[in-house]
Amino acid sequence: MTQADGYLLDNQQSEAGQRFDAFANLFDPTTFRHFEAFGLGAGWRCWEVGAGGTSVVSWLAGKVGPTGQVVATDIDTSLLAAAAHAPVEVRTHDVGAEEPPGEGFDLVHARLVLVHVPDRERALRSMIKALRPGGRLLIEDADPALQPLTCPYEYGPEQQLANRLRQGFRKLLAERGADLSYGRRLPRLLREAGLHQVEAEAYFPVASPACTALETATVRQIRDRLVTAGLATDEDIDRHLANVATGSMDLATAPMISAWGRKA
Repeated sequence: MTQADGYLLDNQQSEAGQRFDAFANLFDPTTFRHFEAFGLGAGWRCWEVGAGGTSVVSWLAGKVGPTGQVVATDIDTSLLAAAAHAPVEVRTHDVGAEEPPGEGFDLVHARLVLVHVPDRERALRSMIKALRPGGRLLIEDADPALQPLTCPYEYGPEQQLANRLRQGFRKLLAERGADLSYGRRLPRLLREAGLHQVEAEAYFPVASPACTALETATVRQIRDRLVTAGLATDEDIDRHLANVATGSMDLATAPMISAWGRKA
């Protein structure tokens, strides 16, 4: 992930690991289903961009085996140390500012990364450049503008508060250069970049324990920014976290749009 000035969701914060665990629970089944459909197997060379945590990297390593390679990159690799053994190579790398860490990859994948990268056009070109002819690119990114609410069914004060805090979160993201409608653009961007057989789908979890865990970790991680910006008070945040802890709120995430294609 990018570490542009004022990056909102720093991997060094204690809540980062909780967020990555929630992402794994929510999104790994979708991601892995796409990998399986590509025919991923032994000997493949894969680049996992902005890896963050280890769940995708470890799964890829198990599939490609000792004859394959998984290059896992992020600007902050502190949470990737546990995965740094053959066939996994961990590198510190900024996909929006540096050349790719190799070429001839069979698969390049980035999940919930490009929406945060200031020069996302360069990042996309870099990922395509790194593919071998016929290689697969899978980009999965959120589209918070497509569904901006924490609680799509806003029937009481608890849900109204949750949605107000989500609006504050979106404002902070936008101020730091995040493209909150990026996900829906992915199919067109992949076609315009020359990829073939481009397809896309969206996954939109509405209520699950992982949604609750993600909301709790995210709000804790950004609470100081929300308060400093005047978007919420400490009392608002404490009340919201208490509401979430009851387990009775149906919390949603932004839709994650998966788009994929093959290099000519």
